[in-house]
This record gives sequence, structure tokens and C-alpha cells, in this order.
Amino acid sequence: MIWESLSENLIGQFLIATPSLNDPHFSKTVTLICEHNESGSLGLIVNRPLDNDLEDLLKELNISTLKDLDSTPILQGGPVGTERGFVIHNKGSWKHTSRINDWINITTSKDILESISSGNGPNNCLLVLGYSGWGPGQLESEIRTNSWLSIPFNDEILFHTPFQNRWEKSISSLGIAAENLSEEIGHA
Repeated sequence: MIWESLSENLIGQFLIATPSLNDPHFSKTVTLICEHNESGSLGLIVNRPLDNDLEDLLKELNISTLKDLDSTPILQGGPVGTERGFVIHNKGSWKHTSRINDWINITTSKDILESISSGNGPNNCLLVLGYSGWGPGQLESEIRTNSWLSIPFNDEILFHTPFQNRWEKSISSLGIAAENLSEEIGHA
């Protein structure tokens, strides 16, 4: 089965939406794959900031802050479970932390937000609401139809590239200029 050969390779990888992907939820997105197995896949879009920021979220959760966090954006991780929050971070462990690969973790518990608000959170982190999900075999099918390209995890893209440049930078890491991608990719 194809998922067996892809499952090890896709976890911790970035998926880059190609121009042939016509779904407006995923147009020009970069998605970090956090789970990929025979039951399906889960990913978090890392280049779609929402209008809210961390300070707004902390006020909603009644968490006081010791530092100015109003410039810390929250990302739209996907169209599913938009009330669910995830923190993508490089180091540390909290109540519900899952290791994605050697460089990145995902935490879903409130205690990481308390740590961030007190200045004791991870050095590099992204807050994400919602996720992207695929049923069994769905992602593999979309890859075969050239809807997605994949690249290895890249710390520079995830934490140090402006959101609006992440799609182009991800594509250029493959040695391809974004403007040279066609909606007919892979079809001779």
C-alpha cells in the first residue's frame, strides 16, 4: 500500500499546494504534516495568519500576560476543528506535547499558553487554530494527481520567513521558481 512508503516520509514534512489544487482552503498553502498513517493524515497550515493575535486569545482564556504579545499572530491551520488550538514549537514539553520529528513538537494543552504568557515558553513557536485532515488514502491520491509537492522540514521557513513568503520560499527550496509552476504540472 502506498501509505506505508509515504508515512515515514511525510510526517514532519511540508506539503506545498500546487496551482492545480483548486480548493480555496488550500490555495498557496504550506502545511506541516503532523500525522500520517493508514487512518488518514493531519496537517497544520503555517502561512495563513488570522486577524486575531495571541493577546486576544489569552484574554479569552483568562490568562494574564507579563509581556506584550499583541504582535504574535495566530494562524489558520485548516478548515477542520477551528476551535481546536495547537502550538508548534521547537523545544520543551508540556502536558499534551507530541514530538513530530527531531526539531519540532506540537502541544495542545493550555499550560504552554500560560508558559508563553509568563515569558517561559519555547523560543520559537506558532499558534494555530484548526487543522487540515485527510481520510485514509486521500492525501496519497491528491499527491498522485499533483495537488501537492512535499519538502523536508525547514526551520528557516517555519520560524523565520514572513508568512506571505513561505509558499514561494518552499517552492524555491526545490529549485523551482513559483511563477514557473503550471496548473498542468506533471501532465505532458
